Amino acid sequence: MGRLGALVVAAGKGTRMGTAESKQYLSLGDKPILVHTLLLFERMQEVDSVVLVVSDGQEARCQSYIEQYKLHKVRSIVVGGVERQDSVRAGLEAFSSDIDWVLIHDGVRPFPAEEHILACVREAMQTDAAVLAVPVKDTIKVVNAEGQIQSTPDRRSLWAIQTPQAFRLSVLREAHERAAHDHFLGTDDAMLVERLGITVQVVQSDYYNIKITTPEDLPMAEWIIHNVRGEKG
Repeated sequence: MGRLGALVVAAGKGTRMGTAESKQYLSLGDKPILVHTLLLFERMQEVDSVVLVVSDGQEARCQSYIEQYKLHKVRSIVVGGVERQDSVRAGLEAFSSDIDWVLIHDGVRPFPAEEHILACVREAMQTDAAVLAVPVKDTIKVVNAEGQIQSTPDRRSLWAIQTPQAFRLSVLREAHERAAHDHFLGTDDAMLVERLGITVQVVQSDYYNIKITTPEDLPMAEWIIHNVRGEKG
């Protein structure tokens, strides 16, 4: 199988949440959102090590989380860059040479099911790249700057992409190096791998794997943690 690492990206400012505190540090239940996410990988025996990417000035706070919550797998805390892509690239360099596969995951997405994560990893090991996703429920419209509908894509072909995304580490490093050389900024890591001509496989997840981004997400997250994805043990 090779050794598996997880890169947790938590360097965002979270302006859409409308709080002075960055969203990854807000409390969910009895812990910060980020801690719930890190504990998920701490519990998974298949994950060998975790690299955490944070904004400048947050290293001491996150080190205290590691000690308080016994997050033994977090081997490195890395300061992120201007864009998420810069943060991921910095984090990739922190993995030890024995890591073959990597999960890229949002620090504010604490609820992926372990079975879905492992399915994503298994798929990546066959194809070099795989992502979790769910079919889009709503009708999607392409709208111009004037607020006018331009087209309606076929909903059957539309999927909402989530994290974690799983890759062969060497492939993802190459994808980031190519993007940096070309001054290309993608919306996710899969997009960078696609530019190498590699097909990225989609693995179906579920709708509980939410990204906590806006105030409306917090009540849903509280409901999920009490009714669906409570911590084991």
